Amino acid sequence: MTKVLTLDNVTKRFGGLTAVGNVSFSINEGEIFGLIGPNGAGKTTIFNLITGVYTLSEGNIHFCDRKGAEHLVAQADPYGEGFFSDLKRRFVSKPKKPFEIAEFGITRTFQNIRLFKKLSVYENVLTACHRSAKYGLVSSVLPWKVPYTNIVYPWFKKQAAQEKLLNDKTEELLKMMGLWEERDLKAANLPYGLQRKLEIARALALDPSLLLLDEPAAGMNPEETLELLQLIKDIRDKFKLTVLIIEHHMDLVMNLCDRIYVLNFGKFLAEGLPSEIQNNKDVVEAYLGKEED
Repeated sequence: MTKVLTLDNVTKRFGGLTAVGNVSFSINEGEIFGLIGPNGAGKTTIFNLITGVYTLSEGNIHFCDRKGAEHLVAQADPYGEGFFSDLKRRFVSKPKKPFEIAEFGITRTFQNIRLFKKLSVYENVLTACHRSAKYGLVSSVLPWKVPYTNIVYPWFKKQAAQEKLLNDKTEELLKMMGLWEERDLKAANLPYGLQRKLEIARALALDPSLLLLDEPAAGMNPEETLELLQLIKDIRDKFKLTVLIIEHHMDLVMNLCDRIYVLNFGKFLAEGLPSEIQNNKDVVEAYLGKEED
């Protein structure tokens, strides 16, 4: 089975604090893989390392895209400090930027929702769809249609056809997420649970093969959480995705994930099937505390 994402001895330090220490795991193609742990365990830090927000202190991260091409997403900075180190870092082994990693096929949602709040629901998703547009700056600025008509200039027919595809894609994603009726609302005016769904739709608009979900059920009621569980499964199946999810809602994790990796204070605690994690004494103690003698 193809390993889509591999973390090898990943470590991140902030000064004297080790936020993540020697974490290693791999995710197979098509899996829904859970990353759990108490607050402050280092889960979101791992997301930030995978997506290029933070640089590694030690270790490396590899990603295999839909075409089977291997990408070194991140590696530890070997150059240290100083002028010549900065030159080497810039020209020899430049860390991947978040947008470069997104182009490989890794997209994410955030613990704190990050939408274009002043844009409509429709515009939020359409903006992300335009990443795959083939036209350039000039053709995007010039008018495509004869004024006061729907007639497209002959030299812009290809761009107009592509624009229709992007709009069709936006419509499909919004309907799948149950947001089509709200398409003209400003994103800021959506209820919290629908904002979460909109963020997922926008991430899907980038055509990922690996989707990272950071606490997607946060702020949702039990009915919305149950709906989200089925929605994530449907998304995985429809778009043939691999999913890495951080979540504190244990019922969701246990019923959704194929495998689970548990962090505690930035280090490995346990890994296995949901049934194994659920009955793991160390995991129970990490969440609930150790019983005193």
